[in-house]
Amino acid sequence: MPRRNNPVTVVALLGPTAVGKSRMAAELAPHLEAEIISVDSMQVYRGMDIGTAKPDDSLRRRVPNHLLDIVNPTDDFSVAEYQEAARRAVEDIAGRGNLPFLVGGTGLYFEAVVFDMRFPPGSLDDPLRRRLEEWGTEDPEGLRKRLEEVDPEFAAGEGFANTRRVIRAIEVYERTGTPFSAFQAGRGERRPFYGYVGVVLDAPRPLLYRAIDARVDRMIEAGLVDEVSGLAERGGLSRTARQALGYKEILDYLDRGKTLEETICDIKKRSRRYAKRQITWFRRIPWLRWFELEEGDLTGGTSRAAAAVLDYLGEELERRRIRP
Repeated sequence: MPRRNNPVTVVALLGPTAVGKSRMAAELAPHLEAEIISVDSMQVYRGMDIGTAKPDDSLRRRVPNHLLDIVNPTDDFSVAEYQEAARRAVEDIAGRGNLPFLVGGTGLYFEAVVFDMRFPPGSLDDPLRRRLEEWGTEDPEGLRKRLEEVDPEFAAGEGFANTRRVIRAIEVYERTGTPFSAFQAGRGERRPFYGYVGVVLDAPRPLLYRAIDARVDRMIEAGLVDEVSGLAERGGLSRTARQALGYKEILDYLDRGKTLEETICDIKKRSRRYAKRQITWFRRIPWLRWFELEEGDLTGGTSRAAAAVLDYLGEELERRRIRP
């Protein structure tokens, strides 16, 4: 696999929701002399524990975990901010002689760490963004003409159906003087930033969907409704945080009077759709080894699958002459 002149190599355990990544990672990490870095766009938020399936205290005691609980749920958090924090964690772990172990299901976040990707600046709540949003509401045609002036390449390829993307493209130009299309082209090159050995856990769809449904039921039983209600009372959720699986649906249940049964059904449906998107995303990432799990692996007994994954990771790391 090609790589930049960076001596650090990371390992990765990726996969769709409910496939058992955290449990297996805790089993593998001691053998790899590794520390886990969460690759999850929602586990960064404090207090969002049940619905994001954060590793519990027993798993965290077995191995150090990084990038959990680093942002208040009232704050937005971007992939660019994640990239910076994750790379700091990678360098810190490697600098102490351990192996950085990326674990999670957010494909873009994984790519942001291991590929040489650039992200345009900007936040969701600053004055420029708000001004452009107001412009888009009052004069959408004027906003589109402005995009054609500052970034004709993006305007020609994107179209104007997605107003949010139009606003983002103009915002990037206003901040940097660089067309948004230039940043997009840079992301497409996919040049490695770190060398990596990566594994994707998968399962036959009927088994995976049953595991997703069972997980949602356990989350409800564990108090997901109370967790979301408490977060809403303590200041609410940011625009990014409220998109988390389960949280958006529970907020709708609390605000709009949907029945709990309908809400649970909605969470399960959205979780299955999300799992399909995750799998599609991971298939586009090169140099990942796929492992298909069996029913027993999804119901708590991961030792068989963990042994196969550990053998593969160990062989690849040895081939590259990297510990263990």
